[in-house]
Amino acid sequence: MQEQVTTPDQTPSPMVFNLSAHRVDSHGSEVTSKETTLTIDTSMTGRLDALNPVELLLASLAACMIKGIERVTPSLNFEYTGVNIKLTAVRPALEARIDSIDYEIMVETNEPDRRLALLHENVKKFGTIFNTVSAGTKLQGVLTKI
Repeated sequence: MQEQVTTPDQTPSPMVFNLSAHRVDSHGSEVTSKETTLTIDTSMTGRLDALNPVELLLASLAACMIKGIERVTPSLNFEYTGVNIKLTAVRPALEARIDSIDYEIMVETNEPDRRLALLHENVKKFGTIFNTVSAGTKLQGVLTKI
C-alpha cells in the first residue's frame, strides 16, 4: 500500500509501496498487496492461467499508462470513452533482459491530433512505471485515436 506523509515544511515524503510474495509450489506463487492476492507464474514449464514475470512487468506498464490518462484528462479537459493498450516486449533468447518494449495506446475519442500528442506527452512525462522502465529499456510507441 502506498503512503505519503507531508513534512513540517510541506515537502511530501517519498511514496512507499508494499507487496509480499510467497511460493505456493513448483507451479506458481502468490503476491499480496492491500486487499488482493494474485497468482503468478513462477513455474519452469509455464502456465496459461497466470502471468509470468515479463507479463507482470507489461501489465504494470499498461496500468501506469491507463492510470496516467485517468489522472491528466480532467486537467486537460480531454474527453474520451475508452483506452486499449497493446505491448510487445523483446527478450534475447540467451540473455536475461528485455531489449525493447513497443506500445500502442488507442484512445476512443473525438479530440484532434494535437490533443492526442499532448496526452501522449503527459503519459510519458508523468508515468512512474513508464519512466522507470524507459530509463533502462528501449521504450517506444504511439498514442492513436480509435
